[in-house]
Amino acid sequence: MIGKSSGKRVPAMMLSLLLCMLFCLHTAQLFSRASVADDTLSVNMTSDVLPADTGTNAGNQKPDQPAEEANGDKEKLPDSDYEAGDGELAEAGRNGSPRLRDEITQPPDLRSAISLSKILWTVVFLLAGYFVIKAIAGIFSLFALRHPRYKITIRRIMPLVKIIGWSFVVYIIITLILQPPVETVFAFFASIGVAIGFASQDFLKNIFGGLMILVDKPFQIGDKIESGKYYGEVLEIGLRSTRVVTPDDSVVTIPNSEMMNQSISNANFGENNCQVVAELFLPLGIDTKHVRRIATEAAQVSKYVYLNKPIMVEFSNVLVPKGSFLKMRLKAYVMDVRYEFPFQSEMTEIVLRELYAEGLLQSENNI
Repeated sequence: MIGKSSGKRVPAMMLSLLLCMLFCLHTAQLFSRASVADDTLSVNMTSDVLPADTGTNAGNQKPDQPAEEANGDKEKLPDSDYEAGDGELAEAGRNGSPRLRDEITQPPDLRSAISLSKILWTVVFLLAGYFVIKAIAGIFSLFALRHPRYKITIRRIMPLVKIIGWSFVVYIIITLILQPPVETVFAFFASIGVAIGFASQDFLKNIFGGLMILVDKPFQIGDKIESGKYYGEVLEIGLRSTRVVTPDDSVVTIPNSEMMNQSISNANFGENNCQVVAELFLPLGIDTKHVRRIATEAAQVSKYVYLNKPIMVEFSNVLVPKGSFLKMRLKAYVMDVRYEFPFQSEMTEIVLRELYAEGLLQSENNI
């Protein structure tokens, strides 16, 4: 998937998240009501069995034995031995009230469980959380622009800040607005587990792939990587996919499952500088010593060069359809990965200009 990143889908995603939360809470309350119904029905069965056993024992007692002695301690059992749950539910279960069974087993009233005011406050908190997190991200981005040396670090901690922020918003909504019972919360997470279990395998693979990337760290935000046929700077690492900005300023979204199943080349591996290679094809008879000096000076005078790492010039013989040529590879480090391609272009231009100026290269010799 290739395209510019946009925030137009955020309201739709927030609405979908809200509907999903409401549906899961409703399902959780249904599970809670069903559990209470099972307990009440079991109480009803217990209350029906106990008198029958007492009548059977009374019928089998000896004529000269009092009924109280024949029954033993069974008639003396306190009500607490066969009561279950609250007093009202247990009493209703012993009486076998079908109306109570219908009230318990029927779906809960959504007007009392999820009111309009709760929905409105939930939407308000979601919007407030979205704008607050967006403002925090903007402050961090502004700080990174003013202090370039902290840019990589800030971009790496931003996903963690967003996760913590949204977790806090969800916690506030659940505890202060919705205020579901403990049983509903447990049933809610159970329903979430069932939903995840029925999710597509590709989605789960992407989730596990994202977790492995965050733990193993083969690359980080700001690194220059090559994965498959795509090369660029890592813009974002999510649980489902990783976004890479290509040299032509296109955003490529790569599923994490594919990232984990293929080789990944990392150009800088967490550092702000990376190696840049400029290639030139030269005639075989050219003076390589002179070319090496020109190429080295061309890299040294560039405004993008990072001089704390070495500059190398390599030569190799290459066969092409037009004949045999000498391939020169000028390797130098750029001070900031953002200037990788301007640095490569500038080195190429300087080397070619100097070779033509000194007569080492003629226009008819190039490929």
